[in-house]
Amino acid sequence: MGDKGFSALRLLLYFTSFIVSLHLVNGDLSYSVPEEMKRGSVIGNIAKDLGLDLRTLSSRRVRVDFEGTQKRYCDINLITGDLITSERIDRESLCGKKPSCVVKVDLVLENPLELHRLSLHIQDVNDNSPKFKKNLIEMEIRESAEKGNRFSIEEAHDADIGQNGVQRYNLQKNDNFILAVDSNKVELVLENKLDREKQREINLLLTALDGGSPQRSGTVVIHVTVLDANDNAPVFSQAVYKASLPEKSPLDTVVINVSATDADEGVNGDVTYDFGHVSEDDVNVFSIDPKTGEIRVTGVIDFEESSSFEMRVQAKDGLGLTSYAKVMIDVTDMNDNAPVIYLKSLTCPIPENVSPGTEVGIINVQDRDSDTNGQVRCFIQQNVPFKLVPSIKNYYSLVTTGQLDRELVSDYNITITATDEGSPPLSSSKTVQLSVADINDNPPVFEEQSYSAYVTENNKPGSTLCSVTARDPDWRQNGTVIYSLLAGEVNGAPVSSYLSVNGDTGVIHAVRSFDYEQFRSFKVYVMARDNGSPPLSSNVTVSVFISDVNDNSPQILYPAPEGNSFMTELVPKAAHGGSLVSKVIAVDADSGQNAWLSYQIVKSTDPGLFTIGVHSGEIRTQRDISESDSMKQNLIVSVKDNGQPSLSATCSMYLLISDNLAEVPELKDISYDEKNSKLTSYLIIALVSVSTFFLTFIIIILGVRFCRRRKPRLLFDGAVAIPSAYLPPNYADVDGTGTLRSAYNYDAYLTTGSRTSDFKFVTSYNDNTLPADQTLRKSPSDFVDPFEDLESSVEVGTSLVVY
Repeated sequence: MGDKGFSALRLLLYFTSFIVSLHLVNGDLSYSVPEEMKRGSVIGNIAKDLGLDLRTLSSRRVRVDFEGTQKRYCDINLITGDLITSERIDRESLCGKKPSCVVKVDLVLENPLELHRLSLHIQDVNDNSPKFKKNLIEMEIRESAEKGNRFSIEEAHDADIGQNGVQRYNLQKNDNFILAVDSNKVELVLENKLDREKQREINLLLTALDGGSPQRSGTVVIHVTVLDANDNAPVFSQAVYKASLPEKSPLDTVVINVSATDADEGVNGDVTYDFGHVSEDDVNVFSIDPKTGEIRVTGVIDFEESSSFEMRVQAKDGLGLTSYAKVMIDVTDMNDNAPVIYLKSLTCPIPENVSPGTEVGIINVQDRDSDTNGQVRCFIQQNVPFKLVPSIKNYYSLVTTGQLDRELVSDYNITITATDEGSPPLSSSKTVQLSVADINDNPPVFEEQSYSAYVTENNKPGSTLCSVTARDPDWRQNGTVIYSLLAGEVNGAPVSSYLSVNGDTGVIHAVRSFDYEQFRSFKVYVMARDNGSPPLSSNVTVSVFISDVNDNSPQILYPAPEGNSFMTELVPKAAHGGSLVSKVIAVDADSGQNAWLSYQIVKSTDPGLFTIGVHSGEIRTQRDISESDSMKQNLIVSVKDNGQPSLSATCSMYLLISDNLAEVPELKDISYDEKNSKLTSYLIIALVSVSTFFLTFIIIILGVRFCRRRKPRLLFDGAVAIPSAYLPPNYADVDGTGTLRSAYNYDAYLTTGSRTSDFKFVTSYNDNTLPADQTLRKSPSDFVDPFEDLESSVEVGTSLVVY
């Protein structure tokens, strides 16, 4: 309401002096509090003023209850015992213009029940400026008006009270008017006669000032138009009008008629009526007929919201002379509010072994009506072992009247009925459900039949996967649930090496980092056990699903990665555009979009000659091969997955534009320059090694032949025996001598990227050597010197194959 800004000095003064009175009479406390205090400001220390032990505030459930309002303007700090503000307190909205503004608060303590009445006296601060109803007042005054004539001006309104309300008025200095203020009446007094020929219009500035500190003010401009003579202002029949109005009066109900007369005739005697200052809350409640002065109801009349109304009524004649009267309307209370039952405290469930007379709940009943309409009787039905015992004011204790037996009755629905003394009486009911404590006969029950947890691979150890929750309807320790993992194995390892569960909260954590490529899901069992005696438990299945992340780069299967060799493809010279040349084959260990691969040529000898399928990896010609194209083509292909962020791998593809290998120059020139020297060295070493081996082998064969010519029987004496373990596959020992035939054909397979030469036994040119799956039968003629044809049987062949 109004301007809320006031100086820091004013705030400091109020905060240091706001507790101006404190007294304790029959358990009642009274505090004086300035309005507009900040939330959390300390009003007083309840514990100190009432002699309460701070350690018992929580156990006794100390709280404050407010009557007649839904707002909680203050609360209690259970740690310090301070009464602190919890809502903005605006005196003007609470009490309006009443000289005294008191907010009643009930301080309630339990175990035992104790009630203290707190009275908060809200002190006014100067937080509102004086206001006129209008910013401009129009007046018409005849030039024939005599000196001393008075013209009423509607006074300013200030929502504050006392010294902070309007204290004085100032009129801007002028030649014709002075200001006369009498009580709440403000009048312009004509000091010098008007002369319309000299001045037809006069503008006066009227200022209203309050008495607060700092001082506030409001202004209005009075515009006077000088006319012909209008000698008399309207006069009300009464200075103050009073009326009584029942609350809940229907709309358009006539409240009162105001009447004013004007002694002038014609237009000067025509009187119209209007409201002067009306508060913002009352502006839509009443209306006035401008011709008859009849005041009617246009809004809701509620005694509990406002028990009275005070308004200013204005009467104005045809040429602008005005007068004012006060209208006071008292609202009479009707029994229109039923009692309201509040359950302040309830002990539930109740142990079945409690003794009769035990207090199990506290009930408070309030009725917003006044006098007999607000007097309440409270009772419960007769078929339950409970009764209501009046305690303090409108508080009742709910106590037991007999022994409880859960085996007979486990739950009680107690209906509390409150009836007022109005005519006709109004009543309300409230049902309170009380349960009797049980033994541990209920196992914990999970909220869901099974749980699923989803986690991305490479998760951090200790991260939360999910939470399981089980409820146990039992009481206290019988209902306390403890969670644990049941023993088991996942991929041969204990469950505890993968997951852990918080025994109190049921939150499941990962113990290790998971790998989607190793396993994608697994199941574990969680047990919920109560703390009863004996304990009861139940199990639930938790399925853990591991989702893939892009943590694996594409792996190229073809062509083979660089290192041991390089791959070469022949491209016919007559290849047309779009011809398939080769294909890059790659895989990705990830799944889903992380394994979607795309191919791209990042570097090539001739960028316009070849293209690659984005998703197929097929390398095709973009155009026909021409004679001007280089025979040696080198492509670097990048394979990228579709993950975020994406991973990639590269490979090299070497292409030869030729119809046959005969046209191909030295193959080693195809590889990168930095590898040429190493490859040449490897080839020279391989050739030298092969040549040396061949020469040594031939020398050994010739030596063996020479020796056998001198001692042919050695073959059958077994003097020189070669173990059968050295026989090549599919060859057998002849006559147990362990001697191999010497005529074999050898194929040497080389690649341009190989560092060694591989030899392979292919066929034997000696017909006397038998495979292992045949049988040898000897005759005397068979012992002819087998070495006679040796010279013609030793042949060595090599072939070079380039991969």
